[in-house]
Amino acid sequence: MDQYITAPISEKDTIKLHSGDYVYISGTIYTARDAAHKRMQEALERGEELPVDMNDNIIYYMGPSPAREGRPIGSAGPTTASRMDKYAPKLLDMGLKGMIGKGKRSQEVTDAIVRNKAVYFAAVGGAGALLSKSIVASEVIAYDDLGTEAIRKLTVKNFPAIVVIDSEGTNLYETAISKEQ
Repeated sequence: MDQYITAPISEKDTIKLHSGDYVYISGTIYTARDAAHKRMQEALERGEELPVDMNDNIIYYMGPSPAREGRPIGSAGPTTASRMDKYAPKLLDMGLKGMIGKGKRSQEVTDAIVRNKAVYFAAVGGAGALLSKSIVASEVIAYDDLGTEAIRKLTVKNFPAIVVIDSEGTNLYETAISKEQ
């Protein structure tokens, strides 16, 4: 089923999404990869505020290539989500409602998704140039020294993704495999 959502998203929005839904996201999302997640974890350990309020937000696991002339961002494909698994449960408990990446997630992340009525989306790997066309604005808001791994605030319009793990814990990767057998 096709769903159109506006980010930030609330629990009211996430519980309507089901594993396997095609979703088109418009609004504001944030990027953060490994290095940014590590910095956020270190900030939390020091008792500091994060540069992004996690409440109802979506993080896209992506580090873009340089923007071409006239474009806000370069190729913007997803990175492997499991590299953020050790950080994701804490961020979900802080109010994060969505993550976009590629690949499987750990049981701890799935448990945190269910506990917080959040959702994990997949974006198509290898389609970064196509995905970048849905990004209408990009601004570095934290950790500029990390280059492509800096945290960016993105404005997106009809950004395509697929619900992999929904707020009930149904995992598309698992249900697709069971249907094949």
